[in-house]
Amino acid sequence: RDLMRRRDREVSEPEELLRIMEGCDVVRLGIWDGERPYIVPLNFALTVEAGRPVLWFHSAARGKKLDLLRRNPGVSFEMDRGHALYSEAERGYCTMEFESVMGTGTVDFPGEEEKEAALERIVARYHPEGFAFSRDAMPATVCWKLTVETMTGKRLQKRTPARG
Repeated sequence: RDLMRRRDREVSEPEELLRIMEGCDVVRLGIWDGERPYIVPLNFALTVEAGRPVLWFHSAARGKKLDLLRRNPGVSFEMDRGHALYSEAERGYCTMEFESVMGTGTVDFPGEEEKEAALERIVARYHPEGFAFSRDAMPATVCWKLTVETMTGKRLQKRTPARG
C-alpha cells in the first residue's frame, strides 16, 4: 500500500470508510479505454459481501462503458462529499473541507436473477420512503457490480466558526 503524503488527513478504519461511502451521492468510475482513462459518474448502491464493499450500478444494456468494462473489468473509483469552503482572510488562507474514498476493484456482471434485487437496492438508496419503479425497462437494463479490492480515505474538516 502506498503511503499517503498527508497522514493527518487519512481515514483508514473500514467502518468510517463505509460511512463516508454511504454519505456520497455519486461514484466516479475510471475505466481504461486502451489509451487513457474514461471517467463516468454513476448512481450506486452499497453492500458488503465477504467483508468487502460492493458497489452496484445499472445502465442501458449497450454502450461504451459496458464495452470497455467487458474488455477490461479492472477499474478505479472515487467518491467525495462534505464540501465547504474554509477561509481565513487575515492570513490569506483558504482550503476546502471534504471527505473522500478512492480505490480499485473488479467489475462483474451477475446473472439476470440478481437484476431485480440490484435495482431495488439502488432505488431504495435514493428513495428511502419507497418508490415503485417500472419493470418495463428491465429488459433493456443491465446491473453490474464493483467488488472493492483496495481503498483509501481522506478528510479535511476545519469545523471552526470563522468561515467565509
